[in-house]
Amino acid sequence: MRQKEIHPSLQPFLDGKVILINKPLEWTSFDVVRKIRNLTRIIKVGHAGTLDPLATGLLIVCTGRSTKKINAYMGMEKEYTGTITLGAVTPTYDLESEPEQHQSISHLTNEMIHAATGPFTGPILQVPPAHSAIKKDGKPVYLAARKGEDVQLEPRPVTIYEFTITKIELPVVHFKVVCSTGTYIRSLSHDFGKALGVGGYMSSLCRTRIGEFHLEQAQTMEEFEAEIDRLKQSEG
Repeated sequence: MRQKEIHPSLQPFLDGKVILINKPLEWTSFDVVRKIRNLTRIIKVGHAGTLDPLATGLLIVCTGRSTKKINAYMGMEKEYTGTITLGAVTPTYDLESEPEQHQSISHLTNEMIHAATGPFTGPILQVPPAHSAIKKDGKPVYLAARKGEDVQLEPRPVTIYEFTITKIELPVVHFKVVCSTGTYIRSLSHDFGKALGVGGYMSSLCRTRIGEFHLEQAQTMEEFEAEIDRLKQSEG
């Protein structure tokens, strides 16, 4: 697809821009890309690392010639905050599916919960969620998982640099995680609940940092749209 003529004020986006967006809840990462593509009329737009619809936080979006930097940004260390709800599991490891297999958590102590993070710190092998976009035989595995098919994925090496429980309000525990690229926080939440013997699922997630880029630097989609309007108006 050939790039069509764009508004003169938007030429820098064609030359190459790195945009930091605070992804809204329930938007897919591609929803953000599509919106930016529509606002700027730039064809070459891509993001550097998917956030699930039920996650919020920092999304790096590159336009024009800056799309060449996407792989470098994707490889950077990530930081997240969020919550894990203990005492049940979900098929998707988050709230995109209903909690099931409820178990009592009355015996859990703060000490047990903090201690359970230990085995998940450092280099670990992690099995990605069956409900994920990982491809097997050329198709995303979530398609098979949604049909109820048994999806077998191999463990993958990832590194958890920090896994800290920041607050305990049972059945919810709040966490901070710093990790390598390729880490699934949904899997970490599921495995953490399993290690405690009561099950668990990720109930909220926010990406707060990618490399040296911080969420505090990011724009909301409304702020970005207002910026584009101002640019167009300044050029008449």
